[in-house]
Amino acid sequence: MPCYGSALILQIYSDDRLPPNHLLDMQGFYSKLNSSPSSSPLLGVGLRADGAARVPLSLAVEAEKAQALLQTFSSASLLASAGLGAFCVLADHALQLPAVHQHLWLRAALDNATHGLVGLWSWAVVIGLRKKSDLYEVLLAGLLASIIDLDHFYMAGSLSLKAAVSLPQRPPLHCSSLIPVVCLSLRFLMWIGRLKDAWCSLPWMLFISMTTHHVRDGVRHGLWLCPFGNTAPVPYWLYVSTTATLPHLCSVLMYLTGTRDVISTKHGVAIDV
Repeated sequence: MPCYGSALILQIYSDDRLPPNHLLDMQGFYSKLNSSPSSSPLLGVGLRADGAARVPLSLAVEAEKAQALLQTFSSASLLASAGLGAFCVLADHALQLPAVHQHLWLRAALDNATHGLVGLWSWAVVIGLRKKSDLYEVLLAGLLASIIDLDHFYMAGSLSLKAAVSLPQRPPLHCSSLIPVVCLSLRFLMWIGRLKDAWCSLPWMLFISMTTHHVRDGVRHGLWLCPFGNTAPVPYWLYVSTTATLPHLCSVLMYLTGTRDVISTKHGVAIDV
Protein backbone atom coordinates (compact mmCIF):
# COMPACT_ATOMS: atom_id res chain seq x y z
CA MET A 1 0.00 0.00 0.00
CA PRO A 2 1.53 3.44 -0.91
CA CYS A 3 2.46 5.71 1.96
CA TYR A 4 0.35 8.73 1.10
CA GLY A 5 0.86 10.21 4.58
CA SER A 6 4.65 10.20 4.29
CA ALA A 7 4.59 11.67 0.75
CA LEU A 8 2.39 14.52 1.93
CA ILE A 9 4.74 15.26 4.83
CA LEU A 10 7.76 15.33 2.51
CA GLN A 11 6.00 17.70 0.09
CA ILE A 12 4.88 20.16 2.77
CA TYR A 13 8.25 20.34 4.41
CA SER A 14 10.37 20.41 1.24
CA ASP A 15 11.53 23.97 2.08
CA ASP A 16 13.84 22.47 4.76
CA ARG A 17 11.86 23.84 7.68
CA LEU A 18 12.49 20.49 9.35
CA PRO A 19 15.85 18.72 9.41
CA PRO A 20 16.16 15.77 6.98
CA ASN A 21 16.55 13.27 9.79
CA HIS A 22 13.18 14.38 11.26
CA LEU A 23 11.53 13.86 7.89
CA LEU A 24 12.95 10.36 7.67
CA ASP A 25 11.70 9.57 11.18
CA MET A 26 8.19 10.74 10.33
CA GLN A 27 8.27 8.82 7.07
CA GLY A 28 9.12 5.66 8.95
CA PHE A 29 6.37 6.37 11.47
CA TYR A 30 3.69 6.77 8.79
CA SER A 31 4.91 3.72 6.94
CA LYS A 32 4.46 1.62 10.06
CA LEU A 33 1.06 3.20 10.72
CA ASN A 34 -0.26 2.42 7.24
CA SER A 35 1.02 -1.16 7.35
CA SER A 36 -0.34 -1.85 10.84
CA PRO A 37 -3.30 -4.30 11.06
CA SER A 38 -4.95 -1.99 13.58
CA SER A 39 -4.90 1.10 11.37
CA SER A 40 -8.68 0.86 10.95
CA PRO A 41 -10.99 2.11 13.69
CA LEU A 42 -12.63 -1.35 13.68
CA LEU A 43 -10.64 -3.69 15.90
CA GLY A 44 -8.87 -6.45 14.04
CA VAL A 45 -9.13 -4.97 10.53
CA GLY A 46 -6.11 -5.58 8.36
CA LEU A 47 -4.21 -8.42 6.75
CA ARG A 48 -3.23 -11.64 8.43
CA ALA A 49 0.19 -13.21 7.91
CA ASP A 50 -1.17 -15.25 5.01
CA GLY A 51 -2.44 -12.12 3.25
CA ALA A 52 -6.15 -12.81 3.88
CA ALA A 53 -8.41 -10.09 5.21
CA ARG A 54 -8.96 -10.19 8.95
CA VAL A 55 -12.58 -10.10 10.20
CA PRO A 56 -13.34 -7.17 12.55
CA LEU A 57 -13.59 -8.30 16.16
CA SER A 58 -16.92 -6.54 16.70
CA LEU A 59 -18.35 -8.22 13.60
CA ALA A 60 -17.12 -11.63 14.73
CA VAL A 61 -18.76 -11.20 18.14
CA GLU A 62 -22.06 -10.19 16.59
CA ALA A 63 -21.88 -13.13 14.18
CA GLU A 64 -21.32 -15.54 17.07
CA LYS A 65 -24.28 -14.09 18.97
CA ALA A 66 -26.50 -14.36 15.90
CA GLN A 67 -25.38 -17.95 15.38
CA ALA A 68 -26.23 -18.81 18.98
CA LEU A 69 -29.68 -17.30 18.52
CA LEU A 70 -30.26 -19.23 15.29
CA GLN A 71 -29.25 -22.45 17.00
CA THR A 72 -32.07 -21.85 19.45
CA PHE A 73 -34.39 -22.83 16.61
CA SER A 74 -32.21 -25.55 15.12
CA SER A 75 -33.77 -28.81 13.96
CA ALA A 76 -32.35 -30.66 16.99
CA SER A 77 -33.81 -28.06 19.36
CA LEU A 78 -37.22 -28.14 17.69
CA LEU A 79 -37.23 -31.93 17.77
CA ALA A 80 -36.41 -31.89 21.49
CA SER A 81 -39.27 -29.46 22.11
CA ALA A 82 -41.68 -31.65 20.15
CA GLY A 83 -40.56 -34.59 22.26
CA LEU A 84 -41.21 -32.54 25.39
CA GLY A 85 -44.77 -31.82 24.28
CA ALA A 86 -45.36 -35.50 23.46
CA PHE A 87 -43.99 -36.50 26.87
CA CYS A 88 -46.46 -34.17 28.60
CA VAL A 89 -49.38 -35.82 26.80
CA LEU A 90 -48.18 -39.36 27.51
CA ALA A 91 -47.45 -38.64 31.18
CA ASP A 92 -50.88 -37.11 31.74
CA HIS A 93 -52.56 -40.09 30.09
CA ALA A 94 -50.56 -42.45 32.31
CA LEU A 95 -51.76 -40.58 35.41
CA GLN A 96 -55.36 -41.25 34.36
CA LEU A 97 -54.92 -45.01 34.29
CA PRO A 98 -57.11 -46.74 36.92
CA ALA A 99 -54.10 -48.53 38.43
CA VAL A 100 -52.51 -45.14 39.11
CA HIS A 101 -55.54 -42.97 39.78
CA GLN A 102 -56.83 -45.20 42.58
CA HIS A 103 -53.63 -45.00 44.65
CA LEU A 104 -53.07 -41.59 46.19
CA TRP A 105 -49.38 -41.98 46.95
CA LEU A 106 -48.57 -43.43 43.53
CA ARG A 107 -50.51 -40.70 41.73
CA ALA A 108 -48.84 -37.98 43.79
CA ALA A 109 -45.37 -39.45 43.23
CA LEU A 110 -45.84 -39.78 39.46
CA ASP A 111 -47.37 -36.32 39.21
CA ASN A 112 -44.43 -34.77 41.05
CA ALA A 113 -41.95 -36.78 39.00
CA THR A 114 -43.61 -35.45 35.84
CA HIS A 115 -43.15 -31.89 37.12
CA GLY A 116 -39.46 -32.62 37.65
CA LEU A 117 -38.94 -34.27 34.28
CA VAL A 118 -40.69 -31.42 32.44
CA GLY A 119 -38.48 -28.86 34.20
CA LEU A 120 -35.38 -30.98 33.58
CA TRP A 121 -36.20 -31.45 29.90
CA SER A 122 -37.02 -27.78 29.38
CA TRP A 123 -33.71 -26.59 30.80
CA ALA A 124 -31.84 -29.19 28.75
CA VAL A 125 -33.37 -27.63 25.63
CA VAL A 126 -32.20 -24.20 26.77
CA ILE A 127 -28.54 -24.99 27.50
CA GLY A 128 -27.86 -28.23 25.67
CA LEU A 129 -25.84 -31.10 27.14
CA ARG A 130 -22.17 -30.62 26.31
CA LYS A 131 -20.33 -31.67 29.44
CA LYS A 132 -20.77 -33.06 32.92
CA SER A 133 -21.58 -29.72 34.55
CA ASP A 134 -24.51 -29.29 32.14
CA LEU A 135 -26.00 -32.51 33.47
CA TYR A 136 -25.78 -31.13 37.00
CA GLU A 137 -27.60 -27.98 35.92
CA VAL A 138 -30.35 -30.00 34.25
CA LEU A 139 -30.81 -32.18 37.35
CA LEU A 140 -30.98 -29.07 39.52
CA ALA A 141 -33.70 -27.61 37.28
CA GLY A 142 -35.72 -30.81 37.67
CA LEU A 143 -35.25 -30.74 41.43
CA LEU A 144 -36.45 -27.13 41.64
CA ALA A 145 -39.54 -27.98 39.59
CA SER A 146 -40.35 -30.84 41.96
CA ILE A 147 -39.76 -29.31 45.40
CA ILE A 148 -42.32 -26.59 44.76
CA ASP A 149 -44.96 -29.09 45.90
CA LEU A 150 -43.44 -29.23 49.38
CA ASP A 151 -45.41 -26.10 50.19
CA HIS A 152 -48.52 -28.33 50.26
CA PHE A 153 -47.19 -29.99 53.40
CA TYR A 154 -46.12 -26.64 54.82
CA MET A 155 -49.61 -25.24 54.31
CA ALA A 156 -51.23 -28.35 55.77
CA GLY A 157 -48.91 -28.28 58.79
CA SER A 158 -48.62 -32.02 58.51
CA LEU A 159 -46.82 -34.76 56.58
CA SER A 160 -50.15 -36.35 55.77
CA LEU A 161 -50.54 -36.58 51.99
CA LYS A 162 -54.32 -36.59 52.29
CA ALA A 163 -54.20 -33.30 54.18
CA ALA A 164 -51.67 -31.86 51.74
CA VAL A 165 -53.83 -32.50 48.67
CA SER A 166 -57.09 -31.27 50.26
CA LEU A 167 -56.12 -27.75 51.25
CA PRO A 168 -58.85 -25.07 51.41
CA GLN A 169 -56.61 -22.70 49.38
CA ARG A 170 -53.53 -22.92 47.26
CA PRO A 171 -50.11 -22.91 48.97
CA PRO A 172 -47.78 -19.89 48.65
CA LEU A 173 -45.27 -21.20 46.10
CA HIS A 174 -48.13 -21.81 43.66
CA CYS A 175 -48.78 -18.08 43.30
CA SER A 176 -47.70 -17.28 39.74
CA SER A 177 -47.13 -13.62 40.59
CA LEU A 178 -44.10 -14.74 42.60
CA ILE A 179 -42.23 -15.95 39.52
CA PRO A 180 -40.98 -12.55 38.26
CA VAL A 181 -40.53 -11.30 41.82
CA VAL A 182 -38.40 -14.26 42.89
CA CYS A 183 -36.34 -14.38 39.70
CA LEU A 184 -35.63 -10.64 39.60
CA SER A 185 -34.85 -10.58 43.33
CA LEU A 186 -32.40 -13.43 42.89
CA ARG A 187 -30.76 -11.62 39.99
CA PHE A 188 -30.45 -8.47 42.09
CA LEU A 189 -28.94 -10.37 45.03
CA MET A 190 -26.43 -11.98 42.70
CA TRP A 191 -25.48 -8.56 41.37
CA ILE A 192 -25.12 -7.17 44.92
CA GLY A 193 -23.05 -10.16 46.00
CA ARG A 194 -20.98 -10.02 42.80
CA LEU A 195 -21.32 -13.75 42.28
CA LYS A 196 -19.21 -15.19 39.49
CA ASP A 197 -20.57 -15.72 36.00
CA ALA A 198 -21.02 -19.46 36.58
CA TRP A 199 -24.23 -18.64 38.47
CA CYS A 200 -25.64 -16.17 35.94
CA SER A 201 -28.17 -18.68 34.56
CA LEU A 202 -29.69 -19.52 37.96
CA PRO A 203 -32.56 -16.97 37.77
CA TRP A 204 -33.49 -18.28 34.32
CA MET A 205 -33.35 -21.87 35.54
CA LEU A 206 -35.70 -20.94 38.37
CA PHE A 207 -37.98 -19.20 35.87
CA ILE A 208 -38.19 -22.36 33.75
CA SER A 209 -38.77 -24.64 36.75
CA MET A 210 -41.50 -22.52 38.33
CA THR A 211 -43.28 -21.60 35.10
CA THR A 212 -43.52 -25.16 33.78
CA HIS A 213 -44.88 -26.29 37.15
CA HIS A 214 -47.48 -23.53 37.33
CA VAL A 215 -48.64 -23.92 33.74
CA ARG A 216 -49.11 -27.65 34.23
CA ASP A 217 -51.07 -27.14 37.45
CA GLY A 218 -53.06 -24.44 35.66
CA VAL A 219 -54.83 -27.09 33.57
CA ARG A 220 -56.76 -28.13 36.69
CA HIS A 221 -56.85 -25.00 38.82
CA GLY A 222 -55.97 -22.05 36.57
CA LEU A 223 -53.16 -19.64 37.40
CA TRP A 224 -53.18 -17.88 40.75
CA LEU A 225 -52.25 -14.26 40.06
CA CYS A 226 -52.00 -12.44 43.37
CA PRO A 227 -53.78 -10.24 44.28
CA PHE A 228 -56.24 -10.63 41.39
CA GLY A 229 -57.29 -14.21 42.03
CA ASN A 230 -57.38 -17.29 39.82
CA THR A 231 -57.73 -17.41 36.07
CA ALA A 232 -59.88 -19.94 34.26
CA PRO A 233 -58.28 -23.37 33.81
CA VAL A 234 -55.60 -23.35 31.14
CA PRO A 235 -56.79 -25.18 27.99
CA TYR A 236 -54.87 -28.41 27.56
CA TRP A 237 -53.59 -27.54 24.08
CA LEU A 238 -52.30 -24.23 25.44
CA TYR A 239 -50.50 -26.00 28.26
CA VAL A 240 -48.74 -28.40 25.88
CA SER A 241 -47.81 -25.72 23.35
CA THR A 242 -46.62 -23.32 26.06
CA THR A 243 -44.47 -25.99 27.67
CA ALA A 244 -42.93 -26.90 24.31
CA THR A 245 -42.15 -23.31 23.30
CA LEU A 246 -41.13 -21.93 26.70
CA PRO A 247 -37.47 -23.05 26.39
CA HIS A 248 -37.14 -21.12 23.12
CA LEU A 249 -38.74 -18.03 24.64
CA CYS A 250 -36.39 -18.27 27.60
CA SER A 251 -33.41 -18.67 25.27
CA VAL A 252 -34.37 -15.55 23.27
CA LEU A 253 -34.81 -13.53 26.48
CA MET A 254 -31.41 -14.72 27.68
CA TYR A 255 -29.95 -13.58 24.36
CA LEU A 256 -31.58 -10.15 24.63
CA THR A 257 -30.33 -9.66 28.20
CA GLY A 258 -26.80 -10.84 27.40
CA THR A 259 -26.94 -13.94 29.61
CA ARG A 260 -26.30 -16.28 26.68
CA ASP A 261 -23.03 -14.43 25.92
CA VAL A 262 -21.80 -15.06 29.46
CA ILE A 263 -22.82 -18.72 29.32
CA SER A 264 -21.16 -19.12 25.93
CA THR A 265 -17.94 -17.80 27.45
CA LYS A 266 -18.32 -20.17 30.37
CA HIS A 267 -18.86 -23.16 28.08
CA GLY A 268 -16.12 -22.03 25.71
CA VAL A 269 -18.42 -22.34 22.68
CA ALA A 270 -21.67 -20.91 21.43
CA ILE A 271 -24.64 -22.61 23.02
CA ASP A 272 -26.19 -25.23 20.78
CA VAL A 273 -29.65 -26.25 21.85
